[in-house]
Amino acid sequence: MTITADAAYQGASEGQPRHTDKPQYRTEDIHGMADFISTYPGVDANRLGALGICGGYTINAAKSDKRFKAVATLSMFNSGEVRRNGYMNTGLDTIAERLKAASDARAKEITTGEISFAGTVDFDALTDESIAKITTDLYREGMLYYGRTHRHPNSTFTYTASSLMDLMTWDARDQVELINVPLLMMAGEKAVFAKATGTKDKELFKIPGATHIQTYYVPEYVNQAVDKLKAFFGRTL
Repeated sequence: MTITADAAYQGASEGQPRHTDKPQYRTEDIHGMADFISTYPGVDANRLGALGICGGYTINAAKSDKRFKAVATLSMFNSGEVRRNGYMNTGLDTIAERLKAASDARAKEITTGEISFAGTVDFDALTDESIAKITTDLYREGMLYYGRTHRHPNSTFTYTASSLMDLMTWDARDQVELINVPLLMMAGEKAVFAKATGTKDKELFKIPGATHIQTYYVPEYVNQAVDKLKAFFGRTL
């Protein structure tokens, strides 16, 4: 039995204002899924496993939610670090400035009710040429995957500007040593893996030749991940 869901405020899920993107809400979504499936007929609540695609919030949930007996991630992405420091640490000089802008956006929400947004992409303007000009594999392939080929009609890259107050001060690595169950990270972030000292049953499995986004949908890479997951959860659950 498997449960998956869009994050609150996004995609097919409810919640206002739309596109709110706060780590604590995403983590609570995962706790809520564990609540629901634990009481579903036929489910053995003592054999719950968690799989995070991108995976940072799943790692965060597993730190405290000991209902999960095994945890796996695919292409773990530390969204807090990237929002704070910029991709490949290109935004280190503007952290305070961006936090001030996020704080101002929250103040405007409270005083006027007007919501400011960041990360907005005009999907109608996406062309092969414009995507090809993106220099990094992660963002170029992400624009194709999330913006064109696999996008939910309600999904965007947009998030409320005030969400950065929470996103920029969050880090998936914080207290990751609290995870004390079997852990499998596929194409994972080495820094998170190294800090996961609470469990001795852990493995970092790299999928040769695959980029971050390709592990989501390219059959030759997905099949390797699925085979690894079958063995991992078959052994641990």
